[in-house]
Amino acid sequence: MTRLTVDDVYQHIRGVCFKTGPLGTVGAETEWLVVDTDDPAAHVPADRVRSLVAAAGPPPGGSRITYEPGGQVELSSAPFGALDALHAALDGDIAHVRNALAPDGLALAGHGVDPVRRPRFQADHPRYACMRDYFRSGGFPDAGMAMMCSTASVQVNLDIGADDPDAARRWRLAHALGPVLVAAFANSPLRAGRRTGLRSSRQGIWTELDPCRTLPVLRDGADDDPAEAWTRYALDARVMLVHTADGAWVTDPGMSFMEWLDKGEPGEDDLTYHLSTLFPPVRPRGWLELRMIDALPGPYWPVPVAVTTALLDDPAASRIAEAATEPVAHRWAEAARCGLSDAALAAAARTCFAAALDALPRLGASGLVPLVDEYARRYVERGRSPADDPAPGPSPGGTPDRATDPAPRKEPTWPR
Repeated sequence: MTRLTVDDVYQHIRGVCFKTGPLGTVGAETEWLVVDTDDPAAHVPADRVRSLVAAAGPPPGGSRITYEPGGQVELSSAPFGALDALHAALDGDIAHVRNALAPDGLALAGHGVDPVRRPRFQADHPRYACMRDYFRSGGFPDAGMAMMCSTASVQVNLDIGADDPDAARRWRLAHALGPVLVAAFANSPLRAGRRTGLRSSRQGIWTELDPCRTLPVLRDGADDDPAEAWTRYALDARVMLVHTADGAWVTDPGMSFMEWLDKGEPGEDDLTYHLSTLFPPVRPRGWLELRMIDALPGPYWPVPVAVTTALLDDPAASRIAEAATEPVAHRWAEAARCGLSDAALAAAARTCFAAALDALPRLGASGLVPLVDEYARRYVERGRSPADDPAPGPSPGGTPDRATDPAPRKEPTWPR
C-alpha cells in the first residue's frame, strides 16, 4: 500500500472532495426519531423498527435507509437533477416508511433533538462503539451520546461548483448561510424532558463536542482556498479510530492525522475514512453537505432543501443571499440560542426566503412555492421557528394550542 504525503492529502481533497463540474444536482437526507404513538416517552427497540421497514421492501423512490446509533431512521435520496423530482421521490419514500411503521403503532417524529427520552445506544456496528468510546475518552461523554442517539437533521447536498472560483464562492456562501439556516429551522428547545434555553439544542450539542472535528471549517480568512482549508482541518483533527488490516477496530490512537502521516502508516483508504469522521456544518465530499439544519415537523422537511438550493444555485438569489448573510456569517451561537428572535438573523432570513421564493420558479420548482411560502408566513416573517411553537397539549395528534398558527401539523403528542 502506497503511504501518503501531505501533498497526496491535498491532491485527494482537491480532486475528490472539491471535484468541480456542471451544476444542477441536488440530494437530501432526512433523519427521524421513531416513537410509540401510545407511549412517546418509551424507547423503541431498533430491531423492531428494522424488521418492520425491511418487511415493507425497498422504498419506491430509491432512497437508501440507514439507522443512527439511537435507532433514528435516515433516508438518503438519490441525486436528482431537479428539486421537484427530489421532492416527489423522497416524500414518497418517507411515506413508505411511515406506512410500514404505522400498523405497529410507531411513527416518525421530526425534532432536532429527542424532546423526552434520554439517549440509548442501540448500534451494533463497531464504528459506532469506537465513536462512543472516543467521545468518552476525550471528555465529551454526554454530548457524544446525545449527538449519536438523540439528534436528527435535514441535510442538503449540492454541487461543489462549476469551476474553482465558483466552488470558492459557493463554499463561502454555504458557510455564511449556516447561522441563518440554524435560526430559521431551529426545532429543538427541549432535551430529555427539559428546556435547554436554546432554540436549537442540536446545534448546542455539536458545539459541545470535539472542536477539531465539529467547528466550521471557514472561520477566518474568507478568501482561503477551500481545498487548502479542508486539508489543514483534516490534518489537524485527531484520528477517531483505526480499522486495521486484520479487521480490528482501535479507538482514539492518540494522534492527529498529520502525526499519523509522519509515522508513514496511513494509506488513501485511511484518509477517506478519517474524512468521514469529521463533522463540520459544511462538509465537502465531491458535493457540499449542509449539516446544520434541525429535523422538522413532517410536511416541512422540503423547505430547507428548496430554500438552500435556490440560494446557492440561482445566480440572482445567490447575490442577494451573499449580501444578506455577510453581517451574520459568524453568529452560530446566537442562531442556536435566539433563533429568529435575533434581529439581525431575522432580517437576513426574511431577505433569503424572499429571494428563494422568487428563484424557485426559475429552477422549475414552482410546486414547492406554496409550502415554502406557508413556512415563511408561519415562522420567518414573524421572527419565529418551530422551536417557538407552544408545547403540544393533550389532544390527539399534538395540535398546537394557538389557533392563530396557520395550517397546524399533526405530530405525535409528547408529554409536557
